[in-house]
Amino acid sequence: MEYKDFSKSNVKVSLLGYGGWGIGKSIWIGADDEESKKSLNLAIENGVNFFDSAFVYGNGHSEKLIGEVEKESGKELFITSKIPSKKYEWPAADDSTLKESFPREHIIRMTERSLRNLKRDYLDLQQFHVWNDLWADDDEWKEAVLKLKQDGKVRFFGISINDHQAENGIEAGKTGLIDSFQVIFNLFDQSPADKLFSFCSENKISVIARVPFDEGALTGLVTPESTFPHGDFRNQYFGGNRREEVWRRMQAIQEDVAGETESLAEAALRYIISFDAVTTVIPGMRKPKNLLSNVKSIEKGSLSTELLKQLRNHRWIRNYYL
Repeated sequence: MEYKDFSKSNVKVSLLGYGGWGIGKSIWIGADDEESKKSLNLAIENGVNFFDSAFVYGNGHSEKLIGEVEKESGKELFITSKIPSKKYEWPAADDSTLKESFPREHIIRMTERSLRNLKRDYLDLQQFHVWNDLWADDDEWKEAVLKLKQDGKVRFFGISINDHQAENGIEAGKTGLIDSFQVIFNLFDQSPADKLFSFCSENKISVIARVPFDEGALTGLVTPESTFPHGDFRNQYFGGNRREEVWRRMQAIQEDVAGETESLAEAALRYIISFDAVTTVIPGMRKPKNLLSNVKSIEKGSLSTELLKQLRNHRWIRNYYL
């Protein structure tokens, strides 16, 4: 497993991280706790030390599972969480104020709640789960971040950037208080490479690449006939004729990557780690077989320069979350 420095520190985090949304047993339907714990343990055995969670992933369920596995493993992991907006809105509306969304007491209270779920004294990384750069100059969030760090409850602080808004966080990054950005980056949404990556490299801000498989589309397993469990958000995400469109685009990508990779999923992960600015990529991998497959893909390293140029043609600007 390859490791990279996190932000301006010498703390090492694994290039492959573990995305904890799917094990929360809500929105993504179908997780089994025993299977999830097997996958978490297998990740640790294979060198993964970066585990990303959030309070809203099952109202703390994901956090609790990760905390349990850390204690059982006896290993010291790099564990993250995220604070939901007090208004529980994604994305943050332009007319939402920081006072409504992230008042100082809410930032501190939700951090302490996550610590209780994890049974930990500190978080390696706490993140705003939604953001609006109109808040960048407001002192209230800065005071909360500094207090949490000074009290030893948070080592690093970051922003989980709104879906498909890669540059909505740069102003906050200029304050020097932001250690990382978590952002959607994949074969379809290539926009973070436009401006965000260079800003992060210049300022030593870590990049956590999320949604590497576009909620499953970039594994090649979403077909026109695909169905999802009742209550699963993918029924909306791949609603209407979206499955047909995804499938058509998958065939085109498959043709391009066939000579260099064994699968679309491998190509999707290796595309992301081909960018030096990326610190870690966090696919959901609640099944052990997917964990092992992702480890194998990461070990193969970057894609060739020629293929990377070719894959620029598959950039697809759209927002299925809306």
